Amino acid sequence: MTRVAQGPTLQDIQALEIAHVLQTYRRQPVAFVRGHGVHLYDAEGRAYLDFLSGIGVATLGHAHEGLAAALADQAATLLHTSNLFFHPLQGRVAAALSRLSGLERAFLCNSGTEANEACLKFARRYWRAQGVTDRTDFVAFAHGFAGRSMGSLSVTWDEHYRTPFAPLVPGVTFVDPDRPEEVAAAVTGKTAAVIAEPIQGEGGVRPLPQATADAIRDACASTGTLFIADEVQCGLGRTGEYFHFPAVGLSPDLVAVGKALGSGMPVAAALVSARVASAIAFGDHGTTYGGNLLACRAALCFLDALEGGLLAHVKSVGALLGAELRALASRQPAIVDVRGKGLMWGLVLDRDAAPVVPAALARGLVVNRTDERVVRLLPPYIVTNADVHDGVARLEAALADVVGGPS
Repeated sequence: MTRVAQGPTLQDIQALEIAHVLQTYRRQPVAFVRGHGVHLYDAEGRAYLDFLSGIGVATLGHAHEGLAAALADQAATLLHTSNLFFHPLQGRVAAALSRLSGLERAFLCNSGTEANEACLKFARRYWRAQGVTDRTDFVAFAHGFAGRSMGSLSVTWDEHYRTPFAPLVPGVTFVDPDRPEEVAAAVTGKTAAVIAEPIQGEGGVRPLPQATADAIRDACASTGTLFIADEVQCGLGRTGEYFHFPAVGLSPDLVAVGKALGSGMPVAAALVSARVASAIAFGDHGTTYGGNLLACRAALCFLDALEGGLLAHVKSVGALLGAELRALASRQPAIVDVRGKGLMWGLVLDRDAAPVVPAALARGLVVNRTDERVVRLLPPYIVTNADVHDGVARLEAALADVVGGPS
């Protein structure tokens, strides 16, 4: 294709960021300036097939006409009034999330980290409301990632994230998800809640083993401990189901959702069961921007699409993607495992996966690396069968560039 510059060059953009943006991200040397559907376009006009969707966010793809129209309409009507007043859209979003999850209430916030933070607070508040003041501990899992605020970081496993900010919230016990017997030993009369991702995202696309899910269910039932399902990455259709927790037989008291919900707009939610909601009082938690009208309008646009046929599409195209990736693994010896479901997949390599990311970019494909050896794929929900074939072909060529083998 002919490349047409879209404004500032990559060098211009890099220079300004390097001078003024805090250096918390190691960025790839690409500046995306526009998108359409499953494609992104850089400052030089080159097209890329997006199989990351902003780390699981751009579920409706880029420049989605319905979403763009809804946001423009809302922006021209009313953006924000605060949570001090009733809201014409929050109730609709909360009702839809309640219908899909089975949990009665929702606290709307801005990000998955905030949703997990709210769930942790609400779990402690629940026990305090029962007059139990020493039930404050949490059980979390190796390879789990809940966010970067002090509470969510405290139940995030990787010491790379944790150590620079110690001491964190005390009373957190980490258990091995591959050793279900550790769950019963860790959950005690002082445990406020167990928190787990039904499919771990940042930890390398690791589905929770069924035996471990059973152990969580049994330990919570025998001790009364609350269960928090962190579905920030795997929830709201990503796996081809509305939520993944029912697939492993879990019934959470709280669920954190984010990423997919706004399809690019910052909106998330802590979903709360009736028994936990009954313990929450006015002033127990809050947010200035959370659940503003613009964010809610985006959430409604996404939820309408999800219930209107998009979920069935994810299930269908996700099955194709899984089959294509397993076929790729049969041809590429460097792939030692393929994990995932729906449109959430990880290719586990026999080496560091970092070089695959720039190699894929060179082939016009956006993926990322997580948990050192895992190439993670999170395509937009609107990805087509043809896009899947194209994306896997590009990924195979990128892998060949890095590790050798068929291309």
